[in-house]
Amino acid sequence: MAPMLDDAIPFAEVRRVLVIKLRHHGDVLLTSPVFTALKAAIPGVEIDALVYAETMPMLEGHPAIAQLHGIVRGKRKGWFEGLGREWRLIRALRQRRYDLVVHLTDHPRGAWMTRLMAPRWAVAPKRPGRWWRNAFTHQFSIPQRTIRHTVEMNLDALRRLGWHPSDQDKRLCMVPGAGAEARIARLLEEVGVQGGFIHVHPGSRWFFKCWPAEQMAELVDALSEEGHRIVMTGAPDARERAMIANIRARSRSDWVDLSGQLNLREMAALISRARLFVGVDSAPMHIAAAVATPVVALFGPTKDKEWAPWGGAHVIVSSDKHPCRPCDMPGCGGSEVSDCLVTLPVAKVLAACHQLL
Repeated sequence: MAPMLDDAIPFAEVRRVLVIKLRHHGDVLLTSPVFTALKAAIPGVEIDALVYAETMPMLEGHPAIAQLHGIVRGKRKGWFEGLGREWRLIRALRQRRYDLVVHLTDHPRGAWMTRLMAPRWAVAPKRPGRWWRNAFTHQFSIPQRTIRHTVEMNLDALRRLGWHPSDQDKRLCMVPGAGAEARIARLLEEVGVQGGFIHVHPGSRWFFKCWPAEQMAELVDALSEEGHRIVMTGAPDARERAMIANIRARSRSDWVDLSGQLNLREMAALISRARLFVGVDSAPMHIAAAVATPVVALFGPTKDKEWAPWGGAHVIVSSDKHPCRPCDMPGCGGSEVSDCLVTLPVAKVLAACHQLL
């Protein structure tokens, strides 16, 4: 552990912690080392998490988490129902009497909830405004001119409090669970896949991150011709189903389609059995890293240094012919089509697969 800051907190006096991360699935999974590091810092502590309800599976079963609290999003029947739900959540959180709140985004909802919980200490990313400053005892800085991986930025919250995690504490953690493991074993048996397959997940909720169906079909065919079994997955939404149908229509090989059939923990159980994961910047890519499956990740306009698979064997495939990347734009000119991604040659992705296989 590094020397203590002048305003470092006395970790020995912390009995209960709440970690808040109100973001998407992959973002939530990338907070998992924070819980591990906190448990290492304070072995007897109880650590809770507050996330959006749909992202809770990313942290379920984490050995360092005592309780998971979920914020339900979506349409409500009326403002009264929403107010009642919010009050019940606040009351449950206040009853836990947290000594420390670790808010990992600049989301204002986390700030006012922190003020209502009134912990002894609270830390959040630095942002302007007296109201924000008054909600937290500590703020951690986010690099403005350089790119830092999201896992390290999350852990900067603990460094600001005076605790510097070890490399062992920085590992991602996702626990599929016995139920998910059993269902995946049954599914693979039904489709005649034993082990050593390649898992391909071509989709993302943001289509500007996706490789065209034509190239993906060509890659799948090339891997199949080399003797590899391919299992493909995708989200149940209509756009991803259409994408996989398009890949199927362009492919001449026989591969297993499990798209729309798996929940997140089942996805983790499936990926953990794969010899290799191939996909784009997405939550399943981060799941693959968490379960220690080698990853070939295709990156277009998003920052691979910030969002790359964390730990383990992986190869990033990106364009070296587009000096404008990474731009974080939703496609060139906002078109949802990213030239730096759609022009990636199949041969380059196939070579990355060979490197890890």
